[in-house]
Amino acid sequence: MVSRETLLADYFPEKRSEAERYGELLATRGIEWGLIGPKEGERIWDRHIANCLPITQLIPKGVSLIDIGSGAGLPGVVIALARPDLKVTLLEPLQRRVNFLEEASAGLGIKVHRGKAEAEKGQYDYVTARAVAPLSKLWTISKHLIKPGGSLLAMKGEAAQAEAAEIPGAIVHEIELEGIPLARVVEVKR
Repeated sequence: MVSRETLLADYFPEKRSEAERYGELLATRGIEWGLIGPKEGERIWDRHIANCLPITQLIPKGVSLIDIGSGAGLPGVVIALARPDLKVTLLEPLQRRVNFLEEASAGLGIKVHRGKAEAEKGQYDYVTARAVAPLSKLWTISKHLIKPGGSLLAMKGEAAQAEAAEIPGAIVHEIELEGIPLARVVEVKR
């Protein structure tokens, strides 16, 4: 696994200090508030932050995206830190998590909305999600948020192919970045 210093230098060159602050916030307040498991403090960088970086490879420059079910900001805050060219909105239904997201994203130009995907208004080039729902449900609750020609990008694990098979046209991207375990992102175009 790649070191925290390498991750910062390679993936957050423009937002290094902000990424360090976010990692520290996850390891402290994120655990205190129950957003990250109590034993995850030592694994914030390799298990959580690094895990979110592969999805950034699928997003073109300068587009808008909404990360639904943002929780602790994974992958939304990581995407915004790694890709400051993007217009990022975080969507989270629970106020406690919204409070955390507002603190984590302060000064980053990220918008934070409280609500559920089903009720959210507006359209974006991309919708991202990590550990929100099975792909078929995720597609149902989020497709109205995607501009025509845009995509849902869902971070998935070993079951990515099986979930993708349930939606016509879904594509599984397997992304390997140096020092980061293989990531699977299912893309569904609108």
